[in-house]
Amino acid sequence: MPAPAYTGRFAPSPTGALHAGSVVAALASWLDARAHRGRWLVRIEDVDVRRCTPGAEAQILLQLQALGLVADEPPMRQTERTEAYDVALARLVQAGQAYPCGCSRRDVDAALAAAGVVHAREAERVYPGTCRMGLGGRAPRAVRLLTCGPDASAQVVRWHDRRLGPQQQDVAREVGDFVLRRADGPYAYQLAVVVDDAAQGVTHVVRGEDLADNTARQILLQRALGLAAPTYLHTPLVRGADGFKLSKQNGASAADTRDPVRTLELAAQVLGLEVQGAPRGSPQAFLDACVQAWRQAWCER
Repeated sequence: MPAPAYTGRFAPSPTGALHAGSVVAALASWLDARAHRGRWLVRIEDVDVRRCTPGAEAQILLQLQALGLVADEPPMRQTERTEAYDVALARLVQAGQAYPCGCSRRDVDAALAAAGVVHAREAERVYPGTCRMGLGGRAPRAVRLLTCGPDASAQVVRWHDRRLGPQQQDVAREVGDFVLRRADGPYAYQLAVVVDDAAQGVTHVVRGEDLADNTARQILLQRALGLAAPTYLHTPLVRGADGFKLSKQNGASAADTRDPVRTLELAAQVLGLEVQGAPRGSPQAFLDACVQAWRQAWCER
């Protein structure tokens, strides 16, 4: 049987329960898949085991079920995918597109300071390319992707977001050679997500706007590995009273699924969906109305 023309996914990290912001992302990705009559998958992004919380995966899956957001296949887990990441990294290293790096974070900060670059808090720490031409006697720690061409020319990545419009990023200048495998062992999110999206046949990525800045890096990796790039849509963020996005790191409370329709209504409002008069009897009736609203908003343009 041929693969469906549309495959989407929701990929939570099991570092805590779903909160209002992650419900928005889950609902949007589910709606986009259903509006396109496609397949919707759930992937548990547990590649960084040390950050995962015991019981969080089970809680997330129960929350999704209570909201009626049911996947079409059992979930994929990144902790079961190490061999695939090994193969991808080896390909990149053998092709000269990735290299070992012996720099610690302190080394990177010192190199940036010596170049007159002051690292602002929460800003991207742009890797200065210290180990591109060799380790210089350092022991290898991490592995990085080479983000510039053989002639040191920058790679400006241009892509189109279905909501945000035309996007571009000069990855070499704005990010630098980014980590694929960390010094402490785990694979980095960027490599894992690219390999997993390809393995699952993901054609459309719908996720929170806070992840839009990762897209150019992932497109570079897709190109380096000869993989097709999905279509992207980044959804609005839910922000707390302090103006910052809700996250598990800043103590966002778990989404209350005891009244699933109300939780879905609030998420639909963030997405700008007009579903007035939608049935309130069951999550499925409300979701059916949301699919129609989503199709009009995002699929009939």
